[in-house]
Amino acid sequence: MERTGTTRRRALTAAGAAAAGLLGGCSGGDGDRPAPRRPTAADRARRAEETLRRRAARVSGELLAGYDAALAAHAALRPRLAPLREATARHVAALDPAAPPPSPAPPAPGGASPSATGAPTGAAGPPEGHRNAASPSPAGDLTGAPADPAAALKGLAALASRTAGAHTEALAGAPAELARLLASVAAASAAHAYLLAAPAGGSPS
Repeated sequence: MERTGTTRRRALTAAGAAAAGLLGGCSGGDGDRPAPRRPTAADRARRAEETLRRRAARVSGELLAGYDAALAAHAALRPRLAPLREATARHVAALDPAAPPPSPAPPAPGGASPSATGAPTGAAGPPEGHRNAASPSPAGDLTGAPADPAAALKGLAALASRTAGAHTEALAGAPAELARLLASVAAASAAHAYLLAAPAGGSPS
């Protein structure tokens, strides 16, 4: 009898241990999940570049918005500003390819189409979120665009100069490929500033 009782106790103990292990396996399922992957150096570098690109695109987008405001306010400036505006739209798209494509240039005052005043029909505008207070609203609000054409050109020249300076400053933290693009856009923006400040008749290279 004693040996039979011992055998039963051992069997019950083994069964209890097996049940405890089974329950422990069920309750500890969360601990078996793999830990989230930590960002690698390449991930951090990619994110930093994306942030820098978006920031640079916003900078050129401000210049693009200034062109849009001036074009919407001054039909006589369209032949002079349209090529510069189109080039700036390309800069914005190149700096942030992930952003929505820029919108078309605003029509000339009085409802004339861009082609009627010598502007390229395929010109693009600033992507969503890149317009500033100088950009005309859908209702035609031109606050921020000087009524005097000479003042509008002077303001654009100053804005283009600031754009060139901002891109030049961003070179220090940019990877090689983006740095080359920023340098090119900075040089182009500086050329815009020169052309906008020059007497009428100059044309971009």
